[in-house]
Amino acid sequence: MTQGRLTDAAPEETGRAQEYQRVLEAALGIPFSAGNRVKVLRNGIEIFPAMLSAIRQAQHSVELLTFIYWKGRIAHEFADALAERARAGVRVRVILDAVGALAMPKTLVETMRDAGVDILWFRPPVRWKVWHIDNRTHRKVLICDGRIAFTGGVGIAEEWEGDARNPSEWRDTHFQIEGPAVYGLQAAFVDNWIEGDRPIRNDFTYIEALEPVGKSRVQVMKTSAAVNWSSIATLFHVLLTTARRKVRITTAYFVPSPATVRLLQETARRGVDVQVMLPGPYHDHRVAQLAQQTEYAPMMAAGVRIWAYQPTMLHAKIATVDDTVACVGSANFNHRSMSKDDEIALLVLDDEIVAELDRHFEEDRVHCEELAPAAYRRPGLLRRMQRSAVNLFKQQM
Repeated sequence: MTQGRLTDAAPEETGRAQEYQRVLEAALGIPFSAGNRVKVLRNGIEIFPAMLSAIRQAQHSVELLTFIYWKGRIAHEFADALAERARAGVRVRVILDAVGALAMPKTLVETMRDAGVDILWFRPPVRWKVWHIDNRTHRKVLICDGRIAFTGGVGIAEEWEGDARNPSEWRDTHFQIEGPAVYGLQAAFVDNWIEGDRPIRNDFTYIEALEPVGKSRVQVMKTSAAVNWSSIATLFHVLLTTARRKVRITTAYFVPSPATVRLLQETARRGVDVQVMLPGPYHDHRVAQLAQQTEYAPMMAAGVRIWAYQPTMLHAKIATVDDTVACVGSANFNHRSMSKDDEIALLVLDDEIVAELDRHFEEDRVHCEELAPAAYRRPGLLRRMQRSAVNLFKQQM
């Protein structure tokens, strides 16, 4: 693949980006593609209009893959937009995780199916295939006409509407991608579509070569359930061991394995400024939040700073390292993302994108409270009993 020019950045920054590219390609076995345009979309106020606009302008195809499709005005808007494109002759295919999208109103499914939308329920629970219940597709991907794609942390539900102004409007980030990296996102959709025993045949004959449209280098990694360790875990390991100056992690569900805890501690002890932002008082999975608290004290003792976001549920999944590389997508820092679920992750080498994400971290930090080590060193008896009970189920979180 043509490598092209990284950016017009200073030689030191360019050299650092090239070093990260070599390390990540060697560790993950996936090449970066040059010439992509990446746009950061913050909260539903920016995310949903961009996604709906791409759907409504599609002329050939729309592919939507999502773990969450729930209720609310936005759920109806997406169903109506997808149905309208199908009636107009556009091939519209939708993959819904059979567990994550269980709360979706049947009327929306009927609206889409009546219009000609091809809907696949991913791994519907079957009594004798209990292992299917445990392994889900957590990916969130939208591709329109094979040329513009979206991925990140956002589900199709009213919880993501608005601009994180109050507890009913969740804080999240999504990404719009154009250029050769769209192929990788398309592959994530096809991966789950074929597993559902759906043919593809000549479905992509209309797709033209994706020419360079921007300056971002992007590595697309799709991962599936693993026994103990997936490529997502390898990715996080490489980013932390390679970091030299700073790491910024934003994650909705932070239930790291013992190995990941040790790695975070070692990274901070090397003098790297490691900061982690998590949900605070508003959390949609209190059990997972309780499970993660056992790791706070040892990490903070090693120098990791942990921030709790106060205004609403924080659902974004972002990591940036050394002002050079960003990791974005559907994966959290938890057991499920690292071993149990199908995920999608993008590694982006673009100093402007990384700077924008780091700026968002600083802006969000204004609305956070920093956790104090003393509060987690000696929890009371009740809290210790709760944590002991929750720890029995950590592998499911």
